[in-house]
Amino acid sequence: MKVLPTCELEEMFLRAGVEYVAGVDEAGRGPVAGPVTVAAVIIPIGKLIKGVQDSKQLSGKKREWLAISIKEIAIDFSVVHIPNGTIDTVNILNATRLAVRQAVESLKHKPQVVLIDGKFLNFKGTTCISIVKGDSTVYSIAAASILAKTSRDSLMHSYAAEFPHYSFEKNKGYLTAEHLQAIRDHGISPIHRKSFSIPL
Repeated sequence: MKVLPTCELEEMFLRAGVEYVAGVDEAGRGPVAGPVTVAAVIIPIGKLIKGVQDSKQLSGKKREWLAISIKEIAIDFSVVHIPNGTIDTVNILNATRLAVRQAVESLKHKPQVVLIDGKFLNFKGTTCISIVKGDSTVYSIAAASILAKTSRDSLMHSYAAEFPHYSFEKNKGYLTAEHLQAIRDHGISPIHRKSFSIPL
């Protein structure tokens, strides 16, 4: 039986007197085109939405429905996109760190605890806990993964209209065989990451 994310960590901190606990996750570290996107969200523990889990385990339609529901019930949320030009300048790890910091700092309600999927960075005055596979085990991180993924996918759909040769609406910037052939035929677009290795 599949184990879904729980709020055990969030509840532990809330019982200890913490006012706000934020979950943070990213989308788009691996593609060769488009931004890296990070979402931060503070979920009211008393209003959980059934079905929230790692965004990669959900269909596109289910993710979209859950994203709307999460935004409706969230105490606070933010989404930050760091563009390919910045990724090329500072590298993908530092760009992700920048996005994490900006997403947390963009919250109107300052979290005292930040639960982050993977290992990115710490914040002064904030307790940060990095959790490997946190999007599979921690509810607020899973919710953040859904917001990050749906927001980035929507942006890549808009880029598909601007750069129709590359089928960004389908590959979301990942290097599929079709995407690679489009790059060989038409060259790289303004949103491709020049610092990433593309086997031309």
